[in-house]
Amino acid sequence: MPVASEEPSHQKPLTDNDIIRLAQYHHCQTSLSLPPYLLSPTSHSPLLSYLKSRSSLPSPSKPVSEYAIALLSLISLSPTTPSLSSLLASLLLAYAQIFPKIPSDSDSLKTIQLFGTLIRYLRDEEIKSVVDSILSGVSRVVAVDDAQLFDLLPVCFDLLRNPIEAKASEIDYVNSAVDRVLSCEWEKGFVTKIVSLAKEFQFLDKGRKSELLEKVFCGVKCIDLQDLPSLVYQLLVLASKGFCKREVIGGVVCFFGSKAESRVASVLRQIEGTVLLHVNFAVKQDPSLGQEVVALVKSDLRAFNHFTVAVLFSVARVRKFGENSLGVLRTGLLSAYNDYRFSKDCKWLPDELKEERLLHAKLVEKSLLRAVSECKYGREHVFPSVIQFGFMLLESVEEGRSNEFGGSSGVLGIEKLSIQILGTLFEVHDMTRNEIIEQCKFRILSLKCAKSKPILRLLGYLVQRYSLIMLEYVHHLKELLDYFTFMEGNISCFLVSAVIPLIKFSRDLQDYTILVIRKAMFRREDTVRISATKVIIELILAEKQAKKDSSFTLQDSSSQASSSQQTEVSCTARGNLFTELNGLLQRCLYQQAKVKEVVYDGLVKLVLIDPSSGAHVLDFLMPHFLRFFRQDTDFQVGITSCIKVEGGKFITEEPLDRLLFCISWILLLQPHNSPDRPSDIAWPCFGFSLTQENEQAGRNVSHEVYSSTLLKVRNFLLGKKLGDIVGLSQDTVSASLEEDKRKSYCLIILGIVQVLLNYIVTDLEKQPEGKKGEIEKDIVDLVDLYESLEKEVGKSKQGNIGKRVRFSSRNKSDDTDVGFASINEEREQVPFLATSSICQLFLIAFKLHSCKSAGNLSGLEDHSQSSSAKTEKSIYRVFSFILHVCVGHLRSSLCMKEENPLKPLVYGDMIVLGPTLLKVVYLLKPGPPLVTGQANKENKGRKDAEGRKQCLHLALLSLKELLSIYSSGSGLTGLLEDLLAVPASEDSISEECSGASNIEDPLVKSIENFMGKVMKPIITDLIAQNSNDVEETNTITCAVQILCDIMLMIGNALPDKSKQRHGSWAHEIFRSCETSNTTVAKSILKLAISFTTSPGDLCIAVEVAKELQNVIGLDKADTSQVSESYTIINQSTSASITSCILQLVDSAIGDMDWGTKKLKNMYVASQKNIHLNHDDESTSGLALEEALYAMAESTVKILSSFVLMNLKDSQAAQFLRLAVKFYKQLAQIVKQRIAPKGCKQSLPSLKFQKLVELTCKSLTVPLYPFLAELQKEQQESVSSNAKGIINKIKQENKCIPDLIFQIEDYERYLIQLSKVTKLNLLRHAKRSTARDFKIIEDAEVPAGGEDGGNQEEAETQNNNVGGNEDGMGDESENDPEQASRDLESDKATAAEESDDEEKEEGEEEEGSGFSRPKKIAKKSLVVEDSDEDSVTF
Repeated sequence: MPVASEEPSHQKPLTDNDIIRLAQYHHCQTSLSLPPYLLSPTSHSPLLSYLKSRSSLPSPSKPVSEYAIALLSLISLSPTTPSLSSLLASLLLAYAQIFPKIPSDSDSLKTIQLFGTLIRYLRDEEIKSVVDSILSGVSRVVAVDDAQLFDLLPVCFDLLRNPIEAKASEIDYVNSAVDRVLSCEWEKGFVTKIVSLAKEFQFLDKGRKSELLEKVFCGVKCIDLQDLPSLVYQLLVLASKGFCKREVIGGVVCFFGSKAESRVASVLRQIEGTVLLHVNFAVKQDPSLGQEVVALVKSDLRAFNHFTVAVLFSVARVRKFGENSLGVLRTGLLSAYNDYRFSKDCKWLPDELKEERLLHAKLVEKSLLRAVSECKYGREHVFPSVIQFGFMLLESVEEGRSNEFGGSSGVLGIEKLSIQILGTLFEVHDMTRNEIIEQCKFRILSLKCAKSKPILRLLGYLVQRYSLIMLEYVHHLKELLDYFTFMEGNISCFLVSAVIPLIKFSRDLQDYTILVIRKAMFRREDTVRISATKVIIELILAEKQAKKDSSFTLQDSSSQASSSQQTEVSCTARGNLFTELNGLLQRCLYQQAKVKEVVYDGLVKLVLIDPSSGAHVLDFLMPHFLRFFRQDTDFQVGITSCIKVEGGKFITEEPLDRLLFCISWILLLQPHNSPDRPSDIAWPCFGFSLTQENEQAGRNVSHEVYSSTLLKVRNFLLGKKLGDIVGLSQDTVSASLEEDKRKSYCLIILGIVQVLLNYIVTDLEKQPEGKKGEIEKDIVDLVDLYESLEKEVGKSKQGNIGKRVRFSSRNKSDDTDVGFASINEEREQVPFLATSSICQLFLIAFKLHSCKSAGNLSGLEDHSQSSSAKTEKSIYRVFSFILHVCVGHLRSSLCMKEENPLKPLVYGDMIVLGPTLLKVVYLLKPGPPLVTGQANKENKGRKDAEGRKQCLHLALLSLKELLSIYSSGSGLTGLLEDLLAVPASEDSISEECSGASNIEDPLVKSIENFMGKVMKPIITDLIAQNSNDVEETNTITCAVQILCDIMLMIGNALPDKSKQRHGSWAHEIFRSCETSNTTVAKSILKLAISFTTSPGDLCIAVEVAKELQNVIGLDKADTSQVSESYTIINQSTSASITSCILQLVDSAIGDMDWGTKKLKNMYVASQKNIHLNHDDESTSGLALEEALYAMAESTVKILSSFVLMNLKDSQAAQFLRLAVKFYKQLAQIVKQRIAPKGCKQSLPSLKFQKLVELTCKSLTVPLYPFLAELQKEQQESVSSNAKGIINKIKQENKCIPDLIFQIEDYERYLIQLSKVTKLNLLRHAKRSTARDFKIIEDAEVPAGGEDGGNQEEAETQNNNVGGNEDGMGDESENDPEQASRDLESDKATAAEESDDEEKEEGEEEEGSGFSRPKKIAKKSLVVEDSDEDSVTF
């Protein structure tokens, strides 16, 4: 556009209104020229004064904006004119000065936007002035509209940083301007504005970006809640532009996860829901953000909070990140559990770190539960993710660990947590219920047995807690029941067990279940019929229990039912299921033995739940019972019809012992002529109904028949042998089959004997005093019969104690199926003798023993020597029988669930066994003869010792099993108190242990007293007895081992201070004990190390290893037979002690592996600056690092002693494997100390340097001669053609190459760390002589011959491979620095043949130029410090 010539000085100035009109006129007539007045520099001051005067008006916004826009529109007609450009700069500066005085509205925003289009016409100095003016108003920004001027900053910065014309000064000015912004205090409005502008600041370096984000997230807590979603959206947009994605994501989850907790909870949940939708949308638009979310939790598992979990659930809805997001959540949870599980029992870990692991596990659980519970507040889009995650956790449950934490520490565990997660969704959301049921059905049918059990427990939980809601899904349960016959036995039983609580609300479901069971009873598979029988019993018991509890009402369920459900629930109670299913039960009595056992045990449960059914059960069993106990002829026990031949061997067809067990307990539970509780309805019996009088008469008859039969069986068995009981067989079978038949007979009779003993002893108190003596004699005779039958079976008294009783045992950890009605598993068998019966048998045995002792002491003449010996032997047989039964009884209690009605009946309160068992231990403990005042012959003494030995072992074993049962429960205190009440002798006085009186915790006090008054004296007495008798020595060995195990078991509950005291006692015993028994030595050492707190336990191991070196050192001339400091260490015990120490080292290395991984995670989080709590992480990291280095030092000291020992065979191979694992851990520790690129390298701590020096001097240097000596012995063994040595040599030779490689790998990282820290960490290192994994000794080359020629040829080949190796010795003499570089090259190349774990390091090693040499034939060199080295390092 043409510009007017310069105006004369007398030109009339324009007013502000003239400017506005002129701008409007020029807007219509674009061809007109500007008035000369505007082009004159003298007009600037008046024009700017109009702007300031308009800002002083009462409503300045519109006038100022109108005038400024008019003037800018005129300037825009010719912005390149110098005078107008100067006017533009002055106008912008003036507007910036008055901006705080005018309202910030749309008019001001329009003005600023027009300024932004013209800034490019300003000079750099003018732009800088504008920037300075804008930045001076940072402190005045409160609301976001107050920061409208800052919209000009990106344009100004871009103009100053013009890549074509920009100078270094302008770039420095921009950086300084940014620093000024970062150094100011930001109000909430400025925070919002800077976030919206930050995407324009892509030129910022990483440090300034991080600082800007840190300021933003510090100011976010002041932002109004309604502004948070938009702010987060801006941040996500910023991250999608590549602006520090990890920090943005981390800051958002950190803020909503912790810093926003002080806000109003209800409003905050709504805000979080909106933010989650923003995150979900952003991840869909930019998948890299989803990767950052996943990577954040992967890098630092401590970033867990409820919002992190919610974000991952939301991100999981994006198909690309579904498995990855949920997998990270699962990994984080499992890692928290594993860390807590490890730290809970870790001795070397400081208490602060243990507490941190516990709190972290609780935090992760709390975060998951909170995230799930908040899903009901408008977060329906994450429901599928939560359901998928819940079932993913259930499938992660390991068998035996479903209830490992027990809830005492407040940690739920993975199964309870996942059930709570799914239960929360099931309760609140209708849309999720169908999906959860469908997922349960699919997984139950598709997963293996172990994996489907947690799903069944979830189904049982839903049925029990939401019974009326589950009625809507009965058709799904019916579909599951259709697969009953195709499931594994346990799974089908668990399924019905889970559904049974729902049957009382649904007649239809009950009928359908019965229909399925009827079909299953006709299947060929034995397991299906067994499962069906269990279900029949369980249905009957559930009905009886429901009637007993009167639970056919709606009050039992907390949920509300719909109208259709009300109709279903209000159905009338049906008749008696026992009567309805009578036909099925009759069919069960003609099935295989296991089916009958289920029926018999189930009938006892039925009588326990409903005592009025006892007579009817006896009537039901009568026809079947009379098949084996005929009453019309001479009494015979039909044992011969209880077995049959099948598959070439005899099997049990009728478990007659179980039948008698069932009948005997029913008779004991319903004594003769006792009034029964009247039943609610008449009991139809086998098709006809009895009147009350006839029914009572029938009960009396059946009771008499059963009672008299049991008495006849007892009289029939007394004084008979197997042949008399079963009679002579007319069948001719092979000898092996005949033996099998005899064993089958014996097993049945053994069970019958136990049933009779239980029946007799239980009924003993009701008998008159005159008959008790005769009954006790019958009991002894039955025990003798039991012993004789056991010999027939071929069972040894000294082996496999658990097999003496006819039921299997299992560990307590196997019994994890709790939470719904119990159905016995196949391996769960009820013992024949009850706890009360065992106690009565012990009393009878004590009575017999006391009578025998009194008789012997009285010196009566009529007691012959043979009679006395026979009585003594009989007494020990009684003790042996009772203790065998007691061991099996205690073990079997672990496999019976608490819900089983038989458990209180058979087991009761087993604590009563404790004092009795301890009394037996005191009675049988080796010492003075039990009977004094009478000379015993040697043969009699040996028999007594043999019986006493076996009984003492069984008594201690029983006591251990009893303490194991109550060790994790609340009954341990009471049990220990009862044990302490037992006097060690008749004249002993009960005194409290020193130091125990000050203990307030009753459990700790009881343990202290028990260990001090009972355990320690017995162990001391047993060790002090040096018997020459081998049998007696074995007794002491087993007893000491069991006692040490008991101390370790109950001592876990003690605090560290108490443990240390007991550890010192055991250490002193180990130091002063003189024995050659390997088991005793190993048990005492294990006790001392286990009770000694860290680091004292490893110090003991170091001392013992040094003493072992004196006994089995390399130089046999310097070895001694017995250690001077530890007399228990001698040539006989050295092997077992060595094995114990090596096991300790193995455990320590495993702990190091955990600690190394935790440190690695902390280092990564620290280096990437993604942790949430700087101070806590630094403190815990240092504590863990110090503890790890201390344990590694002790491990080095222990291994350095073994290097100087003459280890043989398997122990040498074990030592080599441990050395490989240890150097691998050291390599990882050193590698972690090397900072990655872009991170600051810190100097290694003094502890670390000491560890490196100690390892090099004490372990690495003497290790090579050890290997050489080992291979030398191998060659001698091979040359002597020793048989059985070749395989052992091969095993050791596999370890040697791996060990050499791990040493070189460790030293390679030491070299790299030395370079970056300028510290010579290898000044004590030694060059490896092992190349091609062969130790080359200095030896003279033979002058001639075939061997000499071969050796020369091999040496020539070695010398021709790689100039670096062969010339190193000569070059290093003249150039030490070159030798150091060559050493570095050799060590660093070891990683090229490493395993998959080292593949991660490929990028680090890339470009290093190292090439692995093939062979080195030169002798190793020790790296020494030199002047050149001091420059290098």
